Amino acid sequence: MLHRTTALVWRAFLAAALVCAVGLLPWLSRTDPALTVLKARSAERDPDPEVLAAVRAQLGLDNGPLHLLGQWLTGLPRGDAGRSWISGDEVTPAVLQALGASLLLMSAALVVALVSAGLVCARTLRRGGRGTEWSDGAGAGRGGVLRELRTRRWTGRPAGPTGSAMLAALPEFLVASVLATVVGVQLGWLPALGWYGPRWIVLPALALGVPAGAVLGRLLDDLLPGAFAEPWVRAGVARGLSGGRIARHAVRRCLPGLLPNMGLFVVGLTGGAVAVEQIFDIPGLGRTTLQAALAQDLPVLQAGTLALLLLAAGAAGLARLAARLLVGPALRADALPSLHGPATSTPRHTTPLVLGVLLLGVVALGLPRDPLALDTGLRLQHPTWAHPFGTDALGRDLLARVAHGAVDTLLLALAISAVALGAGLLLGLAPRLSGPLVDTVNAVPPVLAALLVTAVAGSGSGTPALAVAVLAWTPLAAHTSALLRQERATLHVTATRGLGAGRRYLLRRALLPAVLPPVTRHALLRLPGVALALASLGFLGLGAQPPAPEWGLLLAENQPYAERAPWAVLAPAAVLALLGALAVTAAGSVRAAGQGQSAVR
Repeated sequence: MLHRTTALVWRAFLAAALVCAVGLLPWLSRTDPALTVLKARSAERDPDPEVLAAVRAQLGLDNGPLHLLGQWLTGLPRGDAGRSWISGDEVTPAVLQALGASLLLMSAALVVALVSAGLVCARTLRRGGRGTEWSDGAGAGRGGVLRELRTRRWTGRPAGPTGSAMLAALPEFLVASVLATVVGVQLGWLPALGWYGPRWIVLPALALGVPAGAVLGRLLDDLLPGAFAEPWVRAGVARGLSGGRIARHAVRRCLPGLLPNMGLFVVGLTGGAVAVEQIFDIPGLGRTTLQAALAQDLPVLQAGTLALLLLAAGAAGLARLAARLLVGPALRADALPSLHGPATSTPRHTTPLVLGVLLLGVVALGLPRDPLALDTGLRLQHPTWAHPFGTDALGRDLLARVAHGAVDTLLLALAISAVALGAGLLLGLAPRLSGPLVDTVNAVPPVLAALLVTAVAGSGSGTPALAVAVLAWTPLAAHTSALLRQERATLHVTATRGLGAGRRYLLRRALLPAVLPPVTRHALLRLPGVALALASLGFLGLGAQPPAPEWGLLLAENQPYAERAPWAVLAPAAVLALLGALAVTAAGSVRAAGQGQSAVR
């Protein structure tokens, strides 16, 4: 009971600190909120001192930020979040309406993500559940099945296709742009703009759900071989259970390790869908929060942030409750088998090497070229021998810009991923501390995080990287905590503890060897996502500025020409997909190497 009270107090403190930081945003950034509000209301109006003084008096800015924050907080128990500084409308109905649109879009996107995840894992589920159909000859069916299951136990490797990594690496805003242009405009099958009914939900739900489902499917596909190697599978086969039923139980066995990340997906799909909401003109919470942050409309921004915090707390609570219902008795009895078994052999993986050579080849061919050289006579030229990736709207060589952008983006993404892995592991080992912190930080949209980091650290080339690093560790910490909770309840850890092993020995010899490989693979799977986050900030104008050859900026600059010159968008998108495929195959190599070392031990 004491632990729950402490966690509740810690969560409330973090939420209050975030809301206060949002309320102090104009003063932290050392900007005049009256001037920003005036520009948002009427960009043409001259900001003379009298007009600014009138705005300050109307908003009560002369009383200071603490007075404004206290006034806003006192209205919350009555359901009054104040009035918008821009429109003058009541904030609560507007935020609730935006939240409703985002929740509806999130629900549809989550359905798409679950279907996509199922397709990614279909091959592994089919192979794992098909054990009841294999035999080694007449009269030896069950023995052949058990021998096949034992074989798969030692060689279990995720069988999901590398193509899922390419889907996960595609930027949501790029998928949204392609769907809106091709399906919505050219083919006219579905509406591309607006929010008026069920038909308007399909395209944005696909844009959000397909990449999210690819990531979720890869995480599930990583755990399934361990579930199929557990003793209950052999017992189920001996009883004659169908392959489909075994596959369903395997998914159920893996869900507790994924539920925390699913909760993060729910919040991310609600508040982090800013670019998709912008493209499809959806009045969602992410777009509302972005507009309020840029205009420094503090009542709307604070209310939107509070709504995301409450959603994050609710999603985390439901995820913990579902995990407890799924494996609670086994956790309390310390009777769980480990999902991370040994392997007897380490297969060779040549795919990461081939993909790495391709990526390095693109960089090596493009680095000697000038990414800033202009030739307006070659605007939007199709790919040729002189320009293998074609040229952009200013006649600049796309191969050069992609290659030079790859150096900056990949180095930043690798550095951020390494920091996120270390922070996620350390904080994940202390779930009572990191749990509320993960929920609070994950509720912050990347755009708002970038604005807060800019306000505190100032604008600069490193600001987008710092903003992404602030958020990138949360899924890894949630994954670490979930796996650690299950691994502590396994039979071999219980036996080792019964033999007198101390906490340090258990952590070093039993817990970390089981948790570190899957979390490291998760970090590798997230590597394209980190590059995408940097690209998304560039797409929204919060990252690198022209003429820098940054990938997000390349996609943003060339997206208006996607119909006329598709190669201008496909070139950076293809390299991002290549990075995703490289990351997921490298993650498979990490699994194989870790299993091989376990076998040696």
